[in-house]
Amino acid sequence: MNKENLNHILKANFGFEHFRPNQEDIIRSAITGNDTLAIMPTGGGKSICFQLPALVFDKLTIVISPLIALMKDQVDGLKANGIKADFINSTKSESDHQRLVHEITAGTLKLLYIAPESLTYIDHLIQEQYISMIAIDEAHCISSWGHDFRPAYTQLGYLKQRLPNTPVLALTATADKATREDIVKQLNLKNPNRFVSSFNRPNLYSEVRPGQERIKQIKTFISRRKGESGIIYCLSRKSTERLAEKLNDSGVNALAYHAGLPADVRENAQEAFINDEVEVMCATIAFGMGIDKSNVRWVIHYNLPKNIEGYYQEIGRAGRDGLDSDTLLFYSFADVMQLRKFAENTSNESLQLAKLDRMQQFAESFNCRRKALLSYFGESLEEDCGNCDNCKSPPALFDGTVIAQKALSAIKRLREAETIQNIVDFLRGSSNAYIFSRGYQHLKTYGVGKDVSWKDWTQYMVQLLNQGYCEIAFHDGNKIKLTSLSEQVLFHGKKVTLAHNVDKTVSHQPKKKQKSEGKNGADLFQELRKLRMQIAQEEGVPPYIVFNDASLKEMVKDKPTYDEAFLAVDGVGRAKLEKYGDQFMNAILNYEKEGKQKKANTYQETWELYKKGLSVQEIALSRKLNEATVFSHLSKLYSDGKPIQLEQYLESGVLDKVRKAYSEIKDSKALKPYFEYFNEEVPYGQIRLALTILETPVNQHV
Repeated sequence: MNKENLNHILKANFGFEHFRPNQEDIIRSAITGNDTLAIMPTGGGKSICFQLPALVFDKLTIVISPLIALMKDQVDGLKANGIKADFINSTKSESDHQRLVHEITAGTLKLLYIAPESLTYIDHLIQEQYISMIAIDEAHCISSWGHDFRPAYTQLGYLKQRLPNTPVLALTATADKATREDIVKQLNLKNPNRFVSSFNRPNLYSEVRPGQERIKQIKTFISRRKGESGIIYCLSRKSTERLAEKLNDSGVNALAYHAGLPADVRENAQEAFINDEVEVMCATIAFGMGIDKSNVRWVIHYNLPKNIEGYYQEIGRAGRDGLDSDTLLFYSFADVMQLRKFAENTSNESLQLAKLDRMQQFAESFNCRRKALLSYFGESLEEDCGNCDNCKSPPALFDGTVIAQKALSAIKRLREAETIQNIVDFLRGSSNAYIFSRGYQHLKTYGVGKDVSWKDWTQYMVQLLNQGYCEIAFHDGNKIKLTSLSEQVLFHGKKVTLAHNVDKTVSHQPKKKQKSEGKNGADLFQELRKLRMQIAQEEGVPPYIVFNDASLKEMVKDKPTYDEAFLAVDGVGRAKLEKYGDQFMNAILNYEKEGKQKKANTYQETWELYKKGLSVQEIALSRKLNEATVFSHLSKLYSDGKPIQLEQYLESGVLDKVRKAYSEIKDSKALKPYFEYFNEEVPYGQIRLALTILETPVNQHV
């Protein structure tokens, strides 16, 4: 399939003008039948990598996902784009299961989301005659080296054995080198193509502050971001409830979420957050995985996370639409001690403690924070990010090239086989039993750093780790290994900048970095948000399923008022143009009329052409509109009392079907209940026309 065809499918079905980095290569790997491992950061566009191939394949694509919420969220998004998708789990009725089985065998269902525990429901259908591809999301869950190990994932290796010719696509946002190898091995992937996307998220501002007076600081932080969605992650369940209560007392609309709450309370809290009914969620890490809420503008960590993978995944829930967003981590040594207690006597205690040490080093770092994050995942950043507290308010720096050369030489002399503590002892010429037992005192660089204190050497080693000149091999006894960058320092004269080791007590308060839209732009943005909320409530989906904030911002900027211009907005595909285009373009037109010369009424123009006897197709052609837009005009005119024969545009039997459903469905304004009532066989446009007829008084047209 050529590039033009893939780009057409991307725009027509998902509304995006361009692929994100690695997406196209991953998709091509899958559709040509190769097993594939894709490491893509949160917000990097993982879902498109299996959703688009599913439209290319003739048969079903199975998506294995760990959470019901993720399945429902993505299925809602696919249906909004006119794509046949569903999910299966224990909440589905027997009749739902039978319907899905029929759709799979008939080849009409494109994507089926399912949890690993629920695969038994379709075991008899796991055959190559029905399945084109298997996508395994959150694939790090299969590995005990990963940060979120789930035993149910370890059984998934049988899928490749049963379907040897079916491509398997494994995807995850956070996996170090050891976890990546484990994923390939346990899933039995055959010579997989591997793609590791950049973990760089330039739109996220990173800041770490001391943990004193956290609640007071959080209240101030939120007061500067009124109306914006945010998540506060807490270590304990009690903290989430206490914090939510204190925020509500101060006028902030907040809810608590943790695994100890009843299932219905958790579900209602989650729905309220993703539907923009509540601004702030105070949660444990049980919240957020797989929730594709694109307009989370900030994430706060009330406590230190237990590892960098989890921290990166959690801050990645901010700014998924690409707009500027803030992340704030509160750090205290008390959190470290508590997390150490949690790790004690666990099956992988040493691994957890090593990763906690690395998290602590990140929090205490003097260096560019994004550099530190990227280096953890094996990626280097040439220049400092300029968008973190250490870049905005840097510590005193000095030329640390000689110190770096000594440290990196020591790692090399010790054959990359020692931990930080032993390397520092070696550099300082320590005369302990461990050094002597291995004969390290005879090596050339032994004691080359006697003039530097143990505390300073440890901090310098951490800075070298954070800048990517070396790395920790967690799967190999936490030994320090050299990276490709180290060679440039040792052999090619690369300079290294280090920070003086001082106690960090002053935190930097960043300036809010948002592009000014001006008052008028902000007003229009709020109008479009209100319209989005209204539509979302009608259809029973989260607002970002209709359009994300980035799409609304582009509408504010470009003010599209005809179909082709609206279709050019990133995030607008053909299905969304037909469903929502007219409403948003009219909102923009109405806004533009305020304070300006009155423009011609778009409904009136359609009415004049209708009176002349033009068909819907002819009106659309004459006005350069989509036919769905013309139908929405006629519905509005009919509601306003114009003598329009709306029934002629309904398919046979639709009015009677909707009339029957109308008497059974209580919420007659929402379209989605009708759509589901008819098993998705009656289009939204037809339902909207029928409801317009039923809800308009008969005598209005006499």
